[in-house]
Order: sequence, then structure tokens, then C-alpha cells
Amino acid sequence: MSVFTRILMLLCISLIAHTSPAQAVPHALVLDIQGAIGPAVAEDVHNTLKHAGDAGLVILRMDTPGGLDQSMRKIIQDILASPVPVATFVAPQGARAASAGTYILYASHIAAMSPATNLGAATPVQIGALPKPDIPRSPSVKGAPETPEESGNPMQHKMVNDATAYIRSLAQLRHRNVEWAELAVRKAASLSADQALKMGVIDLIAQDIPQLLKKVDGRTVSTGIASVTLHTRGMRIETVERNWRSRLLAVISDPNVAYVLLLLGIYGLFFELANPGTILPGVIGGISLLLALFAFQVLPVNYAGLALILLGIAFMISEAFVPSFGALGLGGVIAFVAGSVMLMDTGAPGFALSLSLIFAVAACSAAFFILIIGMAIRARLRPVVTGAEEMIGLLGTASEDFDGTGHVLVHGEIWQAVSTVPLTNGQTIRVNNRNGLTLQVDPAQQNNPEALP
Repeated sequence: MSVFTRILMLLCISLIAHTSPAQAVPHALVLDIQGAIGPAVAEDVHNTLKHAGDAGLVILRMDTPGGLDQSMRKIIQDILASPVPVATFVAPQGARAASAGTYILYASHIAAMSPATNLGAATPVQIGALPKPDIPRSPSVKGAPETPEESGNPMQHKMVNDATAYIRSLAQLRHRNVEWAELAVRKAASLSADQALKMGVIDLIAQDIPQLLKKVDGRTVSTGIASVTLHTRGMRIETVERNWRSRLLAVISDPNVAYVLLLLGIYGLFFELANPGTILPGVIGGISLLLALFAFQVLPVNYAGLALILLGIAFMISEAFVPSFGALGLGGVIAFVAGSVMLMDTGAPGFALSLSLIFAVAACSAAFFILIIGMAIRARLRPVVTGAEEMIGLLGTASEDFDGTGHVLVHGEIWQAVSTVPLTNGQTIRVNNRNGLTLQVDPAQQNNPEALP
């Protein structure tokens, strides 16, 4: 090969190297989780991990009081199956990872906390648990809080044992403190960031995300596919923005919002059926009811509570039609409040209906259905006092003797009248119909006290 050919090849290689696209700079995706863990948060985590692509690390910056067990388990399943390493970072300072947040922290490849944060209190709770049977309590320290084992509640025992086994398996998978994980469930134990680091519950403490990236650089973690060595120093940080569907789901999956949407839907359809052609109440009611049903699909709804709400509304409406001396109205209010309290079948933080909202809505509903609708119905049943219809049924007297067509005195006015029977002057008549300025009349009983001269 000649020297010229070699120089030409080197020039071509150099040109290709300079014109080839540069490799993508590794980046870290940051998803903020603030507030209760629910369906919207689970969907955000799923979408973030699904579209992580060539990201070097996904960081869940968390501040949560807990949330729904079903949503928490979906998040953990996504983390365990993710080929991209996931770091859960309890931040900013003053944040917490309580209840469901503790499980997610244990499941993550990297567990980190900011100073002045805490985690724990992972005992499962649920509204509407079974009543306590009379089982003797095991001896305990006087004044100490009752543990689930001491409560004598079989359902609570099952829930606690299931949660304990779950968090122990996560702790063993990530080689974290198994004993304290069990204490967090059985005794609702909590730890500060410094204590968590000393006890091997978390991997590190960092002030912010750049410091977190420096500290995890060079660590090797096991993902769902293989072991991955992190190269995070100087990594570019991208914050994940929620899409419109997640934002909508986050709003309507709030139990209080879903509850109000349900009532708007029921009341809107009721008014549309009561006044066909109004259109606006029906449109608002239909949209609100569909949104409420979508929210209830992803929320732990107690359908006995929903049935009680509908029964209470039916009773309050019936009070306006049936004179029950308040029995139906009172029963409706009681059923409405009881159903509202039972509606959300969970004791998870952030997923309970506000009692003040329940009582306010119950009072307004009772006042509206019992008073306002009752007044409207009574007004409709009142006799007509104006217009052509007001003449129907009135009593008067014949002004002359006539057979067929003549004149009558009604309401102090002389009217042309038509009768199918002969009438005599001064005879009491009753108006049966009106056709323009002509009345159709029939004889009325002479002893009728309503006769008008």
C-alpha cells in the first residue's frame, strides 16, 4: 500500500470520527412525589420508569405521609422490574417517608434522606375493620400503646402479618435492616435520617440531588436485569413533568373531590329529569357523574356506603312528597351521613373524607330537598289564580233564563255562556271550560257555599 493511500485512509477515518454524532450525555430523571400515595402517583412512577430510556438513574424525591396499599404495591413492582436504577430521596429537609413511603424506600436500589427528615410508622390501617372480640390481652407495660398483637383483632393481625412479610422481603432483597423494618410495621417505629443511616436502613444522607449524585457515583446495584455500576458524577438532571392525564387523575382521585362530583352528578340529573329541557343541569350532572365513577374505579370505595348515600337522598326527596312528619327526612340525613363516613374504605393518610364537608353537604341537601322542593311542590298544587285556567271551577249565577246560550255573572263580570241544560235567572252555575270569551257552564248545587253572586 502506497504512502498516499495510507494518508488518504487516515484522513477518511479522521473525517468520519469528527462528523459522527456525539454520544448522549448521561442524565438523571427526577420525579417529585409530594402528598399521599395514590393512583395518580402510581401512574406517574410507571410512566417515568417506562420511558426512562437511556437515563442513568431515576430519582424519586419524596415527601409523603403514606397512602393506599394498592398504589404502593404497584410502585414497588415497577421499581423491582425497572432496568434503570431507582433512588428514593426523602427531601427536602423536614420531609418524611411515612407508612407507604417506608416500603418504597426499602424497595429502591438506593435509599437516601436529607438531614432533618424521618421515616417509619408503617403499620397498616383500615376504616371499617371488624369489631374486637373479647380476647384476653397479653400483659404489657402499663400506659404503653396497644400493639396489633394485643388488640385482639383477627383482621388487623392478618394485615400486619402480611405487611411485615412484605417489608422483610424487601429489606432482605436490598440488604437493609430487617429487624427495624419489622418494628416499623408492628410497633409503628420511626427514625430520623441520622439514626436510619447508623442502623443500616438507608444508604446515605445528602443535602440535595447534586450531592446525592456525587455520593452514589461508583456504586454497583442489582436491577431487574443485571448488576449496574453507577457513573453519576456530573450527570445532567432532568425534572419529569406530569402529563394532563396524571394531573386530572390527581385532582379527581382526591376523595373529597370525587365525593362532590358524585353529588353534583346525582343532583344535576335529578333536576334535569324534574325539568326536562333545562339541559345545563343534565350536562353538568352527566360529566360530573362520569368523572366520579372514574375516580371510584381507582379508589377503595365501600359500596355499602355508596348505597346508603343514594338511599338517604331518596328519603330526603320522598319527605317533600310524602307527609311523614319528618321521619323520612331525618332517616335520609342519617343514612346520608353514615354512608358518607363509610364511603372510603381505607384509613390511609390523605384518603379519608372530611367530616366538616360531610356535615355541610348533608345539611345543605336536607334543607334543599325538604324545604325548597317541598315549597315548590306545594306551590304547584295550589289552585291557579290568574289566566284562563283560573276560571275553571268557579261558581256564578245565571243572569237570565236561557236554554243553550245566554249570560252569566261570574267574578262580578257578565259572560256569555253555553249550557247543555236549561237555566233560570239567579240559578247557581259552575264553569267547566272557557273558549275565548264564552264559558261552558253547568248547574251547580244551590246549597254550595262557594256560590258567587
